[in-house]
Amino acid sequence: MGRLFMLLGKSASGKDSVAKELLKLYKGRLRPVIPYTTRPIRTDEKNNVQYRFVSAEQMEEMAAAGRILERRDYDTVMGRWTYFTADDGQIDLAKHSSLMIGTIEAFCGLEKTIGRENIVPIFVTLDDGERLMRATLRERQQKMPNYAEVCRRFLADEKDYAPEVLSEKLGADVHTITNRDFGDCIRQAREILDSYLE
Repeated sequence: MGRLFMLLGKSASGKDSVAKELLKLYKGRLRPVIPYTTRPIRTDEKNNVQYRFVSAEQMEEMAAAGRILERRDYDTVMGRWTYFTADDGQIDLAKHSSLMIGTIEAFCGLEKTIGRENIVPIFVTLDDGERLMRATLRERQQKMPNYAEVCRRFLADEKDYAPEVLSEKLGADVHTITNRDFGDCIRQAREILDSYLE
């Protein structure tokens, strides 16, 4: 029986880099889960890599067909964006373990559909000043930078990932890794994954 390893953390904490490295190190043992979104694609993104970009109409068709495992809607300065995980074969715990990047809301939604015992939450942490600097530099690379959205996300993360929220939603068995030094962060993540995959 496989497990779903879910990387959680505030924006710009390095979850994408950690996921990319782990998928490379565990190639053949760990499969990626690519979430869906209705938000516009960023300059540095490719469809079916970070996300599967779909229209609101496509998402509603999937929902009507019962193919959405969990869904999150956000009111942003650019309008309403939806993120979701689909029942599209990417998560098949009878066949393999998977790795995905998610939010606490995604974790709670998947907990209801695939079971808490099948999910291993891994919380990636990074100093707030470093995160804000990374987020700002990333936004600067966009064709039309939207710093208001960076600020909204940064402030929302303070509420969404408050210690009491983590404790209530994830429980005591959440694993925490620190991304201050990337090599050490990967070492910490590998220790966690190895304890489940061996």
